[in-house]
Amino acid sequence: MSEAPRGPLSHVRVLDLSRILAAPWAGQILADLGAEVIKVERPGAGDDTRAWGPPFLQGADGKPTKEAGYYLAVNRGKRSITVSLEKPEGQEIIKRLAARADIVLENYKCGTLARYGLDEASLRKVNPRLIYCSVTGFGQTGPRRDQVAYDFLIQAMGGLMSVTGERDGRPGGGPQKVGVPIVDLMTGMYTAVAVLAALARRNECGRGDYIDIGMLDVQVATLANQAMNYLVSGKVPARNGNAHPNIQPQDVYRCSDGDVILVVGNDGQFAKLCESLGRPEWAQDERFATNPQRVRNIETLSALLQAEFTRHTRAELIDQLDAAGVPCGPINSVADVFEDPQVKARGMLRHVPHPSGVDVPQVASPMRFTEADLPQREAPPLLGQHSADILAEIGYDAEAVRRLQAGGAI
Repeated sequence: MSEAPRGPLSHVRVLDLSRILAAPWAGQILADLGAEVIKVERPGAGDDTRAWGPPFLQGADGKPTKEAGYYLAVNRGKRSITVSLEKPEGQEIIKRLAARADIVLENYKCGTLARYGLDEASLRKVNPRLIYCSVTGFGQTGPRRDQVAYDFLIQAMGGLMSVTGERDGRPGGGPQKVGVPIVDLMTGMYTAVAVLAALARRNECGRGDYIDIGMLDVQVATLANQAMNYLVSGKVPARNGNAHPNIQPQDVYRCSDGDVILVVGNDGQFAKLCESLGRPEWAQDERFATNPQRVRNIETLSALLQAEFTRHTRAELIDQLDAAGVPCGPINSVADVFEDPQVKARGMLRHVPHPSGVDVPQVASPMRFTEADLPQREAPPLLGQHSADILAEIGYDAEAVRRLQAGGAI
């Protein structure tokens, strides 16, 4: 019999005290990589995102379960235990779990866990090798350290909305947030990278670490080219619709039956575009021959391109430019994405059994390994689904579990 797939983190234990999205996203990444992730939730209520619906998963009886799509997006592969952190018995459970863990993830307000004796300094007493990561809106220092934050707020405060959306004076002009909670997701990614870096360092020096992740810091860091455009020029970036601020032509163009995306990344691709459209002279025109010139003269160039594109259907143009090696594609709906042959070929949609009696759809991890195949992870857990099993693993017998339940500690 062949051995079941083991992810590269199958030796790692994670205690996930977080909720909502940013830190749970990091926990799901670690679970996808094979780590054992124990999700600690409030008795009776659980993670806020369980109720962030509709939509909710439909059970085998056709009725909605209590598992919202939002929750199902960020919690696969984890085990759920309910623990009341306010009760001394609950605090003892967390300490026992921390004693066995490699990594702790938490996203409580600054100082909250210290009141319960579950902060980094307290848990390090029971496990000196612990990697403890706090994820908050603004980090552990600074004038806003005690304030609550959400993705939408940080997109605004961190400058992302100022460069997202159509420019003022055009139809639909004005700041826009990104259509997915991108700051939460990027914060989860940075969190996963940080704890794995600390784990690698611990393997070298034997010491754990404390990691402070702030969502606003993450958003400032991911301003990337827009931040550097400002820092080297002194010119504040503005919203520019779908047009790229530094590379052209990159924009949405209208064909006879709908829109396409054109993404020309260099002068060679531009020459291929011109040849494919039957306009090779454009590539020699001094207004368009180099990218800096195209950026300066993009309004003129876009008008010429638009006139050509309207002569084609989307399918015709995409096929024509694909053959020429010029990046061009449709604007897919979410439904279209999961019908795309490339997405299907990569196995990005999977279904796993759920305790409600149905298979729950899951968007697969994009990570692919040659030497350590990622296991098919379990569905996001029901609230407290694994409480009894986890408690047994840390020394609680059946009678002790009953007492904890009666006292409201779990």
